[in-house]
Parts: sequence; structure tokens; C-alpha cells
Amino acid sequence: MPDMFWSVNQALLIALGDTFKIFAFTLIFAIPLGLLLSFGSMSRIKPLKYLINFIVWVFRGTPLMLQLFVVFFIPGLVFHTNIWGGGEEGRMLATIVAFSLNYACYFSVIFRGGIEGVPVGQQEAGEVLGMTKSQIFFKITLLQMIKRVVPPMSNEIITLVKDTSLARVIGVVELTHAGYAYIKAAGIIWPLFYTAVFYLVFVGILTLLFNYIERRLSYFR
Repeated sequence: MPDMFWSVNQALLIALGDTFKIFAFTLIFAIPLGLLLSFGSMSRIKPLKYLINFIVWVFRGTPLMLQLFVVFFIPGLVFHTNIWGGGEEGRMLATIVAFSLNYACYFSVIFRGGIEGVPVGQQEAGEVLGMTKSQIFFKITLLQMIKRVVPPMSNEIITLVKDTSLARVIGVVELTHAGYAYIKAAGIIWPLFYTAVFYLVFVGILTLLFNYIERRLSYFR
């Protein structure tokens, strides 16, 4: 039994690495893309604005699991070749693309709300002081936007940790997949439930981090 326990821990820690990879790369790509989408959704160019809002609506209105299937399988059906390549790396790449697109759309709505929540009078005051549009954004709008978006962003990021378990539907060996594998391989189910400990620790660390960030950003009341 002790040998099995350590074997399970070793397998889950390896799978946790893939879970963290999905989590980290999704944030790296989704945050800047979400910011760009938020700008597009507020654009004065109506065709661009309508297009961005339609894309966001589609990704927010359909299940992430379905989007994983579409991203992974549809290009192969259309181009008659596997554009992601074979093996675990190809599946991981498709997962990161699907997750990044999905979360960028959710982040864009949060960013838009944060930007529009900054009083217009403060931006006008910046113009009176002779500041350029970029200076107004980075020195006035951005700082207050960050303060406003941290709570909803923290909720989405914590949800992302749990959503990584969906990657198993296209064969990525993340945390839940590794725990489930023991049901077939060894006829034991407790490793699947034991994965909850890893998720709780992961989420607990993020919760402490976001609480610290919110305290540091308390200069805006």
C-alpha cells in the first residue's frame, strides 16, 4: 500500500506539470488577446466592433469541451491533415489554443467593464493637462482598470485551474486523466478522488496570491 501511494503521488505530480502548463500558457496568451478584443469591442469602426462581439458571443455561449473538439478535429477534416502534429505535444498545443481563445473572450468582457468603469472626467482631465491618449491610458485608465478587474479575473483564473481537467477529452494526460487511469490499470478509484487535494492546494495558493494583490491595490477607493 505505501508503494502504491507513492507511485500515485509520483504519477499525479507529473500530470500536475501538464496541468500547470495548460494553465500558464493559457494566461500568457489569453490576457493580451483579451485586452485586444476589449479594444475591438469598443471600437468606433462598427464592422470590427460587431465582428469582435460576435466572436466573443460564440465562445462564451458554447461549452469549452465542444470548442476543444472543434479546434482539435475540424482542421484535420477541412485540410485532410493533422495540423497539430502527432502525440502528446500536438494535443497539448490544440488544448492551449482552445483554452486561450475561450478565456480571451471572457477576459475581454472583464477588461471592457474595467475600462468603461473609469470616470470619463478623469480622462478629460488628462487631456486638459496635455497628456497623449497613450499616456492617459497607461497613467490613468490602466491603473484603475487593474484595480477593478482583479476580483472578477481571480474568479476566472481559479475556474481555469478546474477547467484544465477538460483537456482529458482529447487525450491530454493532465491531473484528472492520470487519476482516472488507475481505475482501468489497477482497479482502484481513490487516486481519482485524491486529485482533489492537488486542485485544492493549487487554488489555495492562487487565492492567497490574489488576496495579497487586492491589498496592494487598495490605494484606489
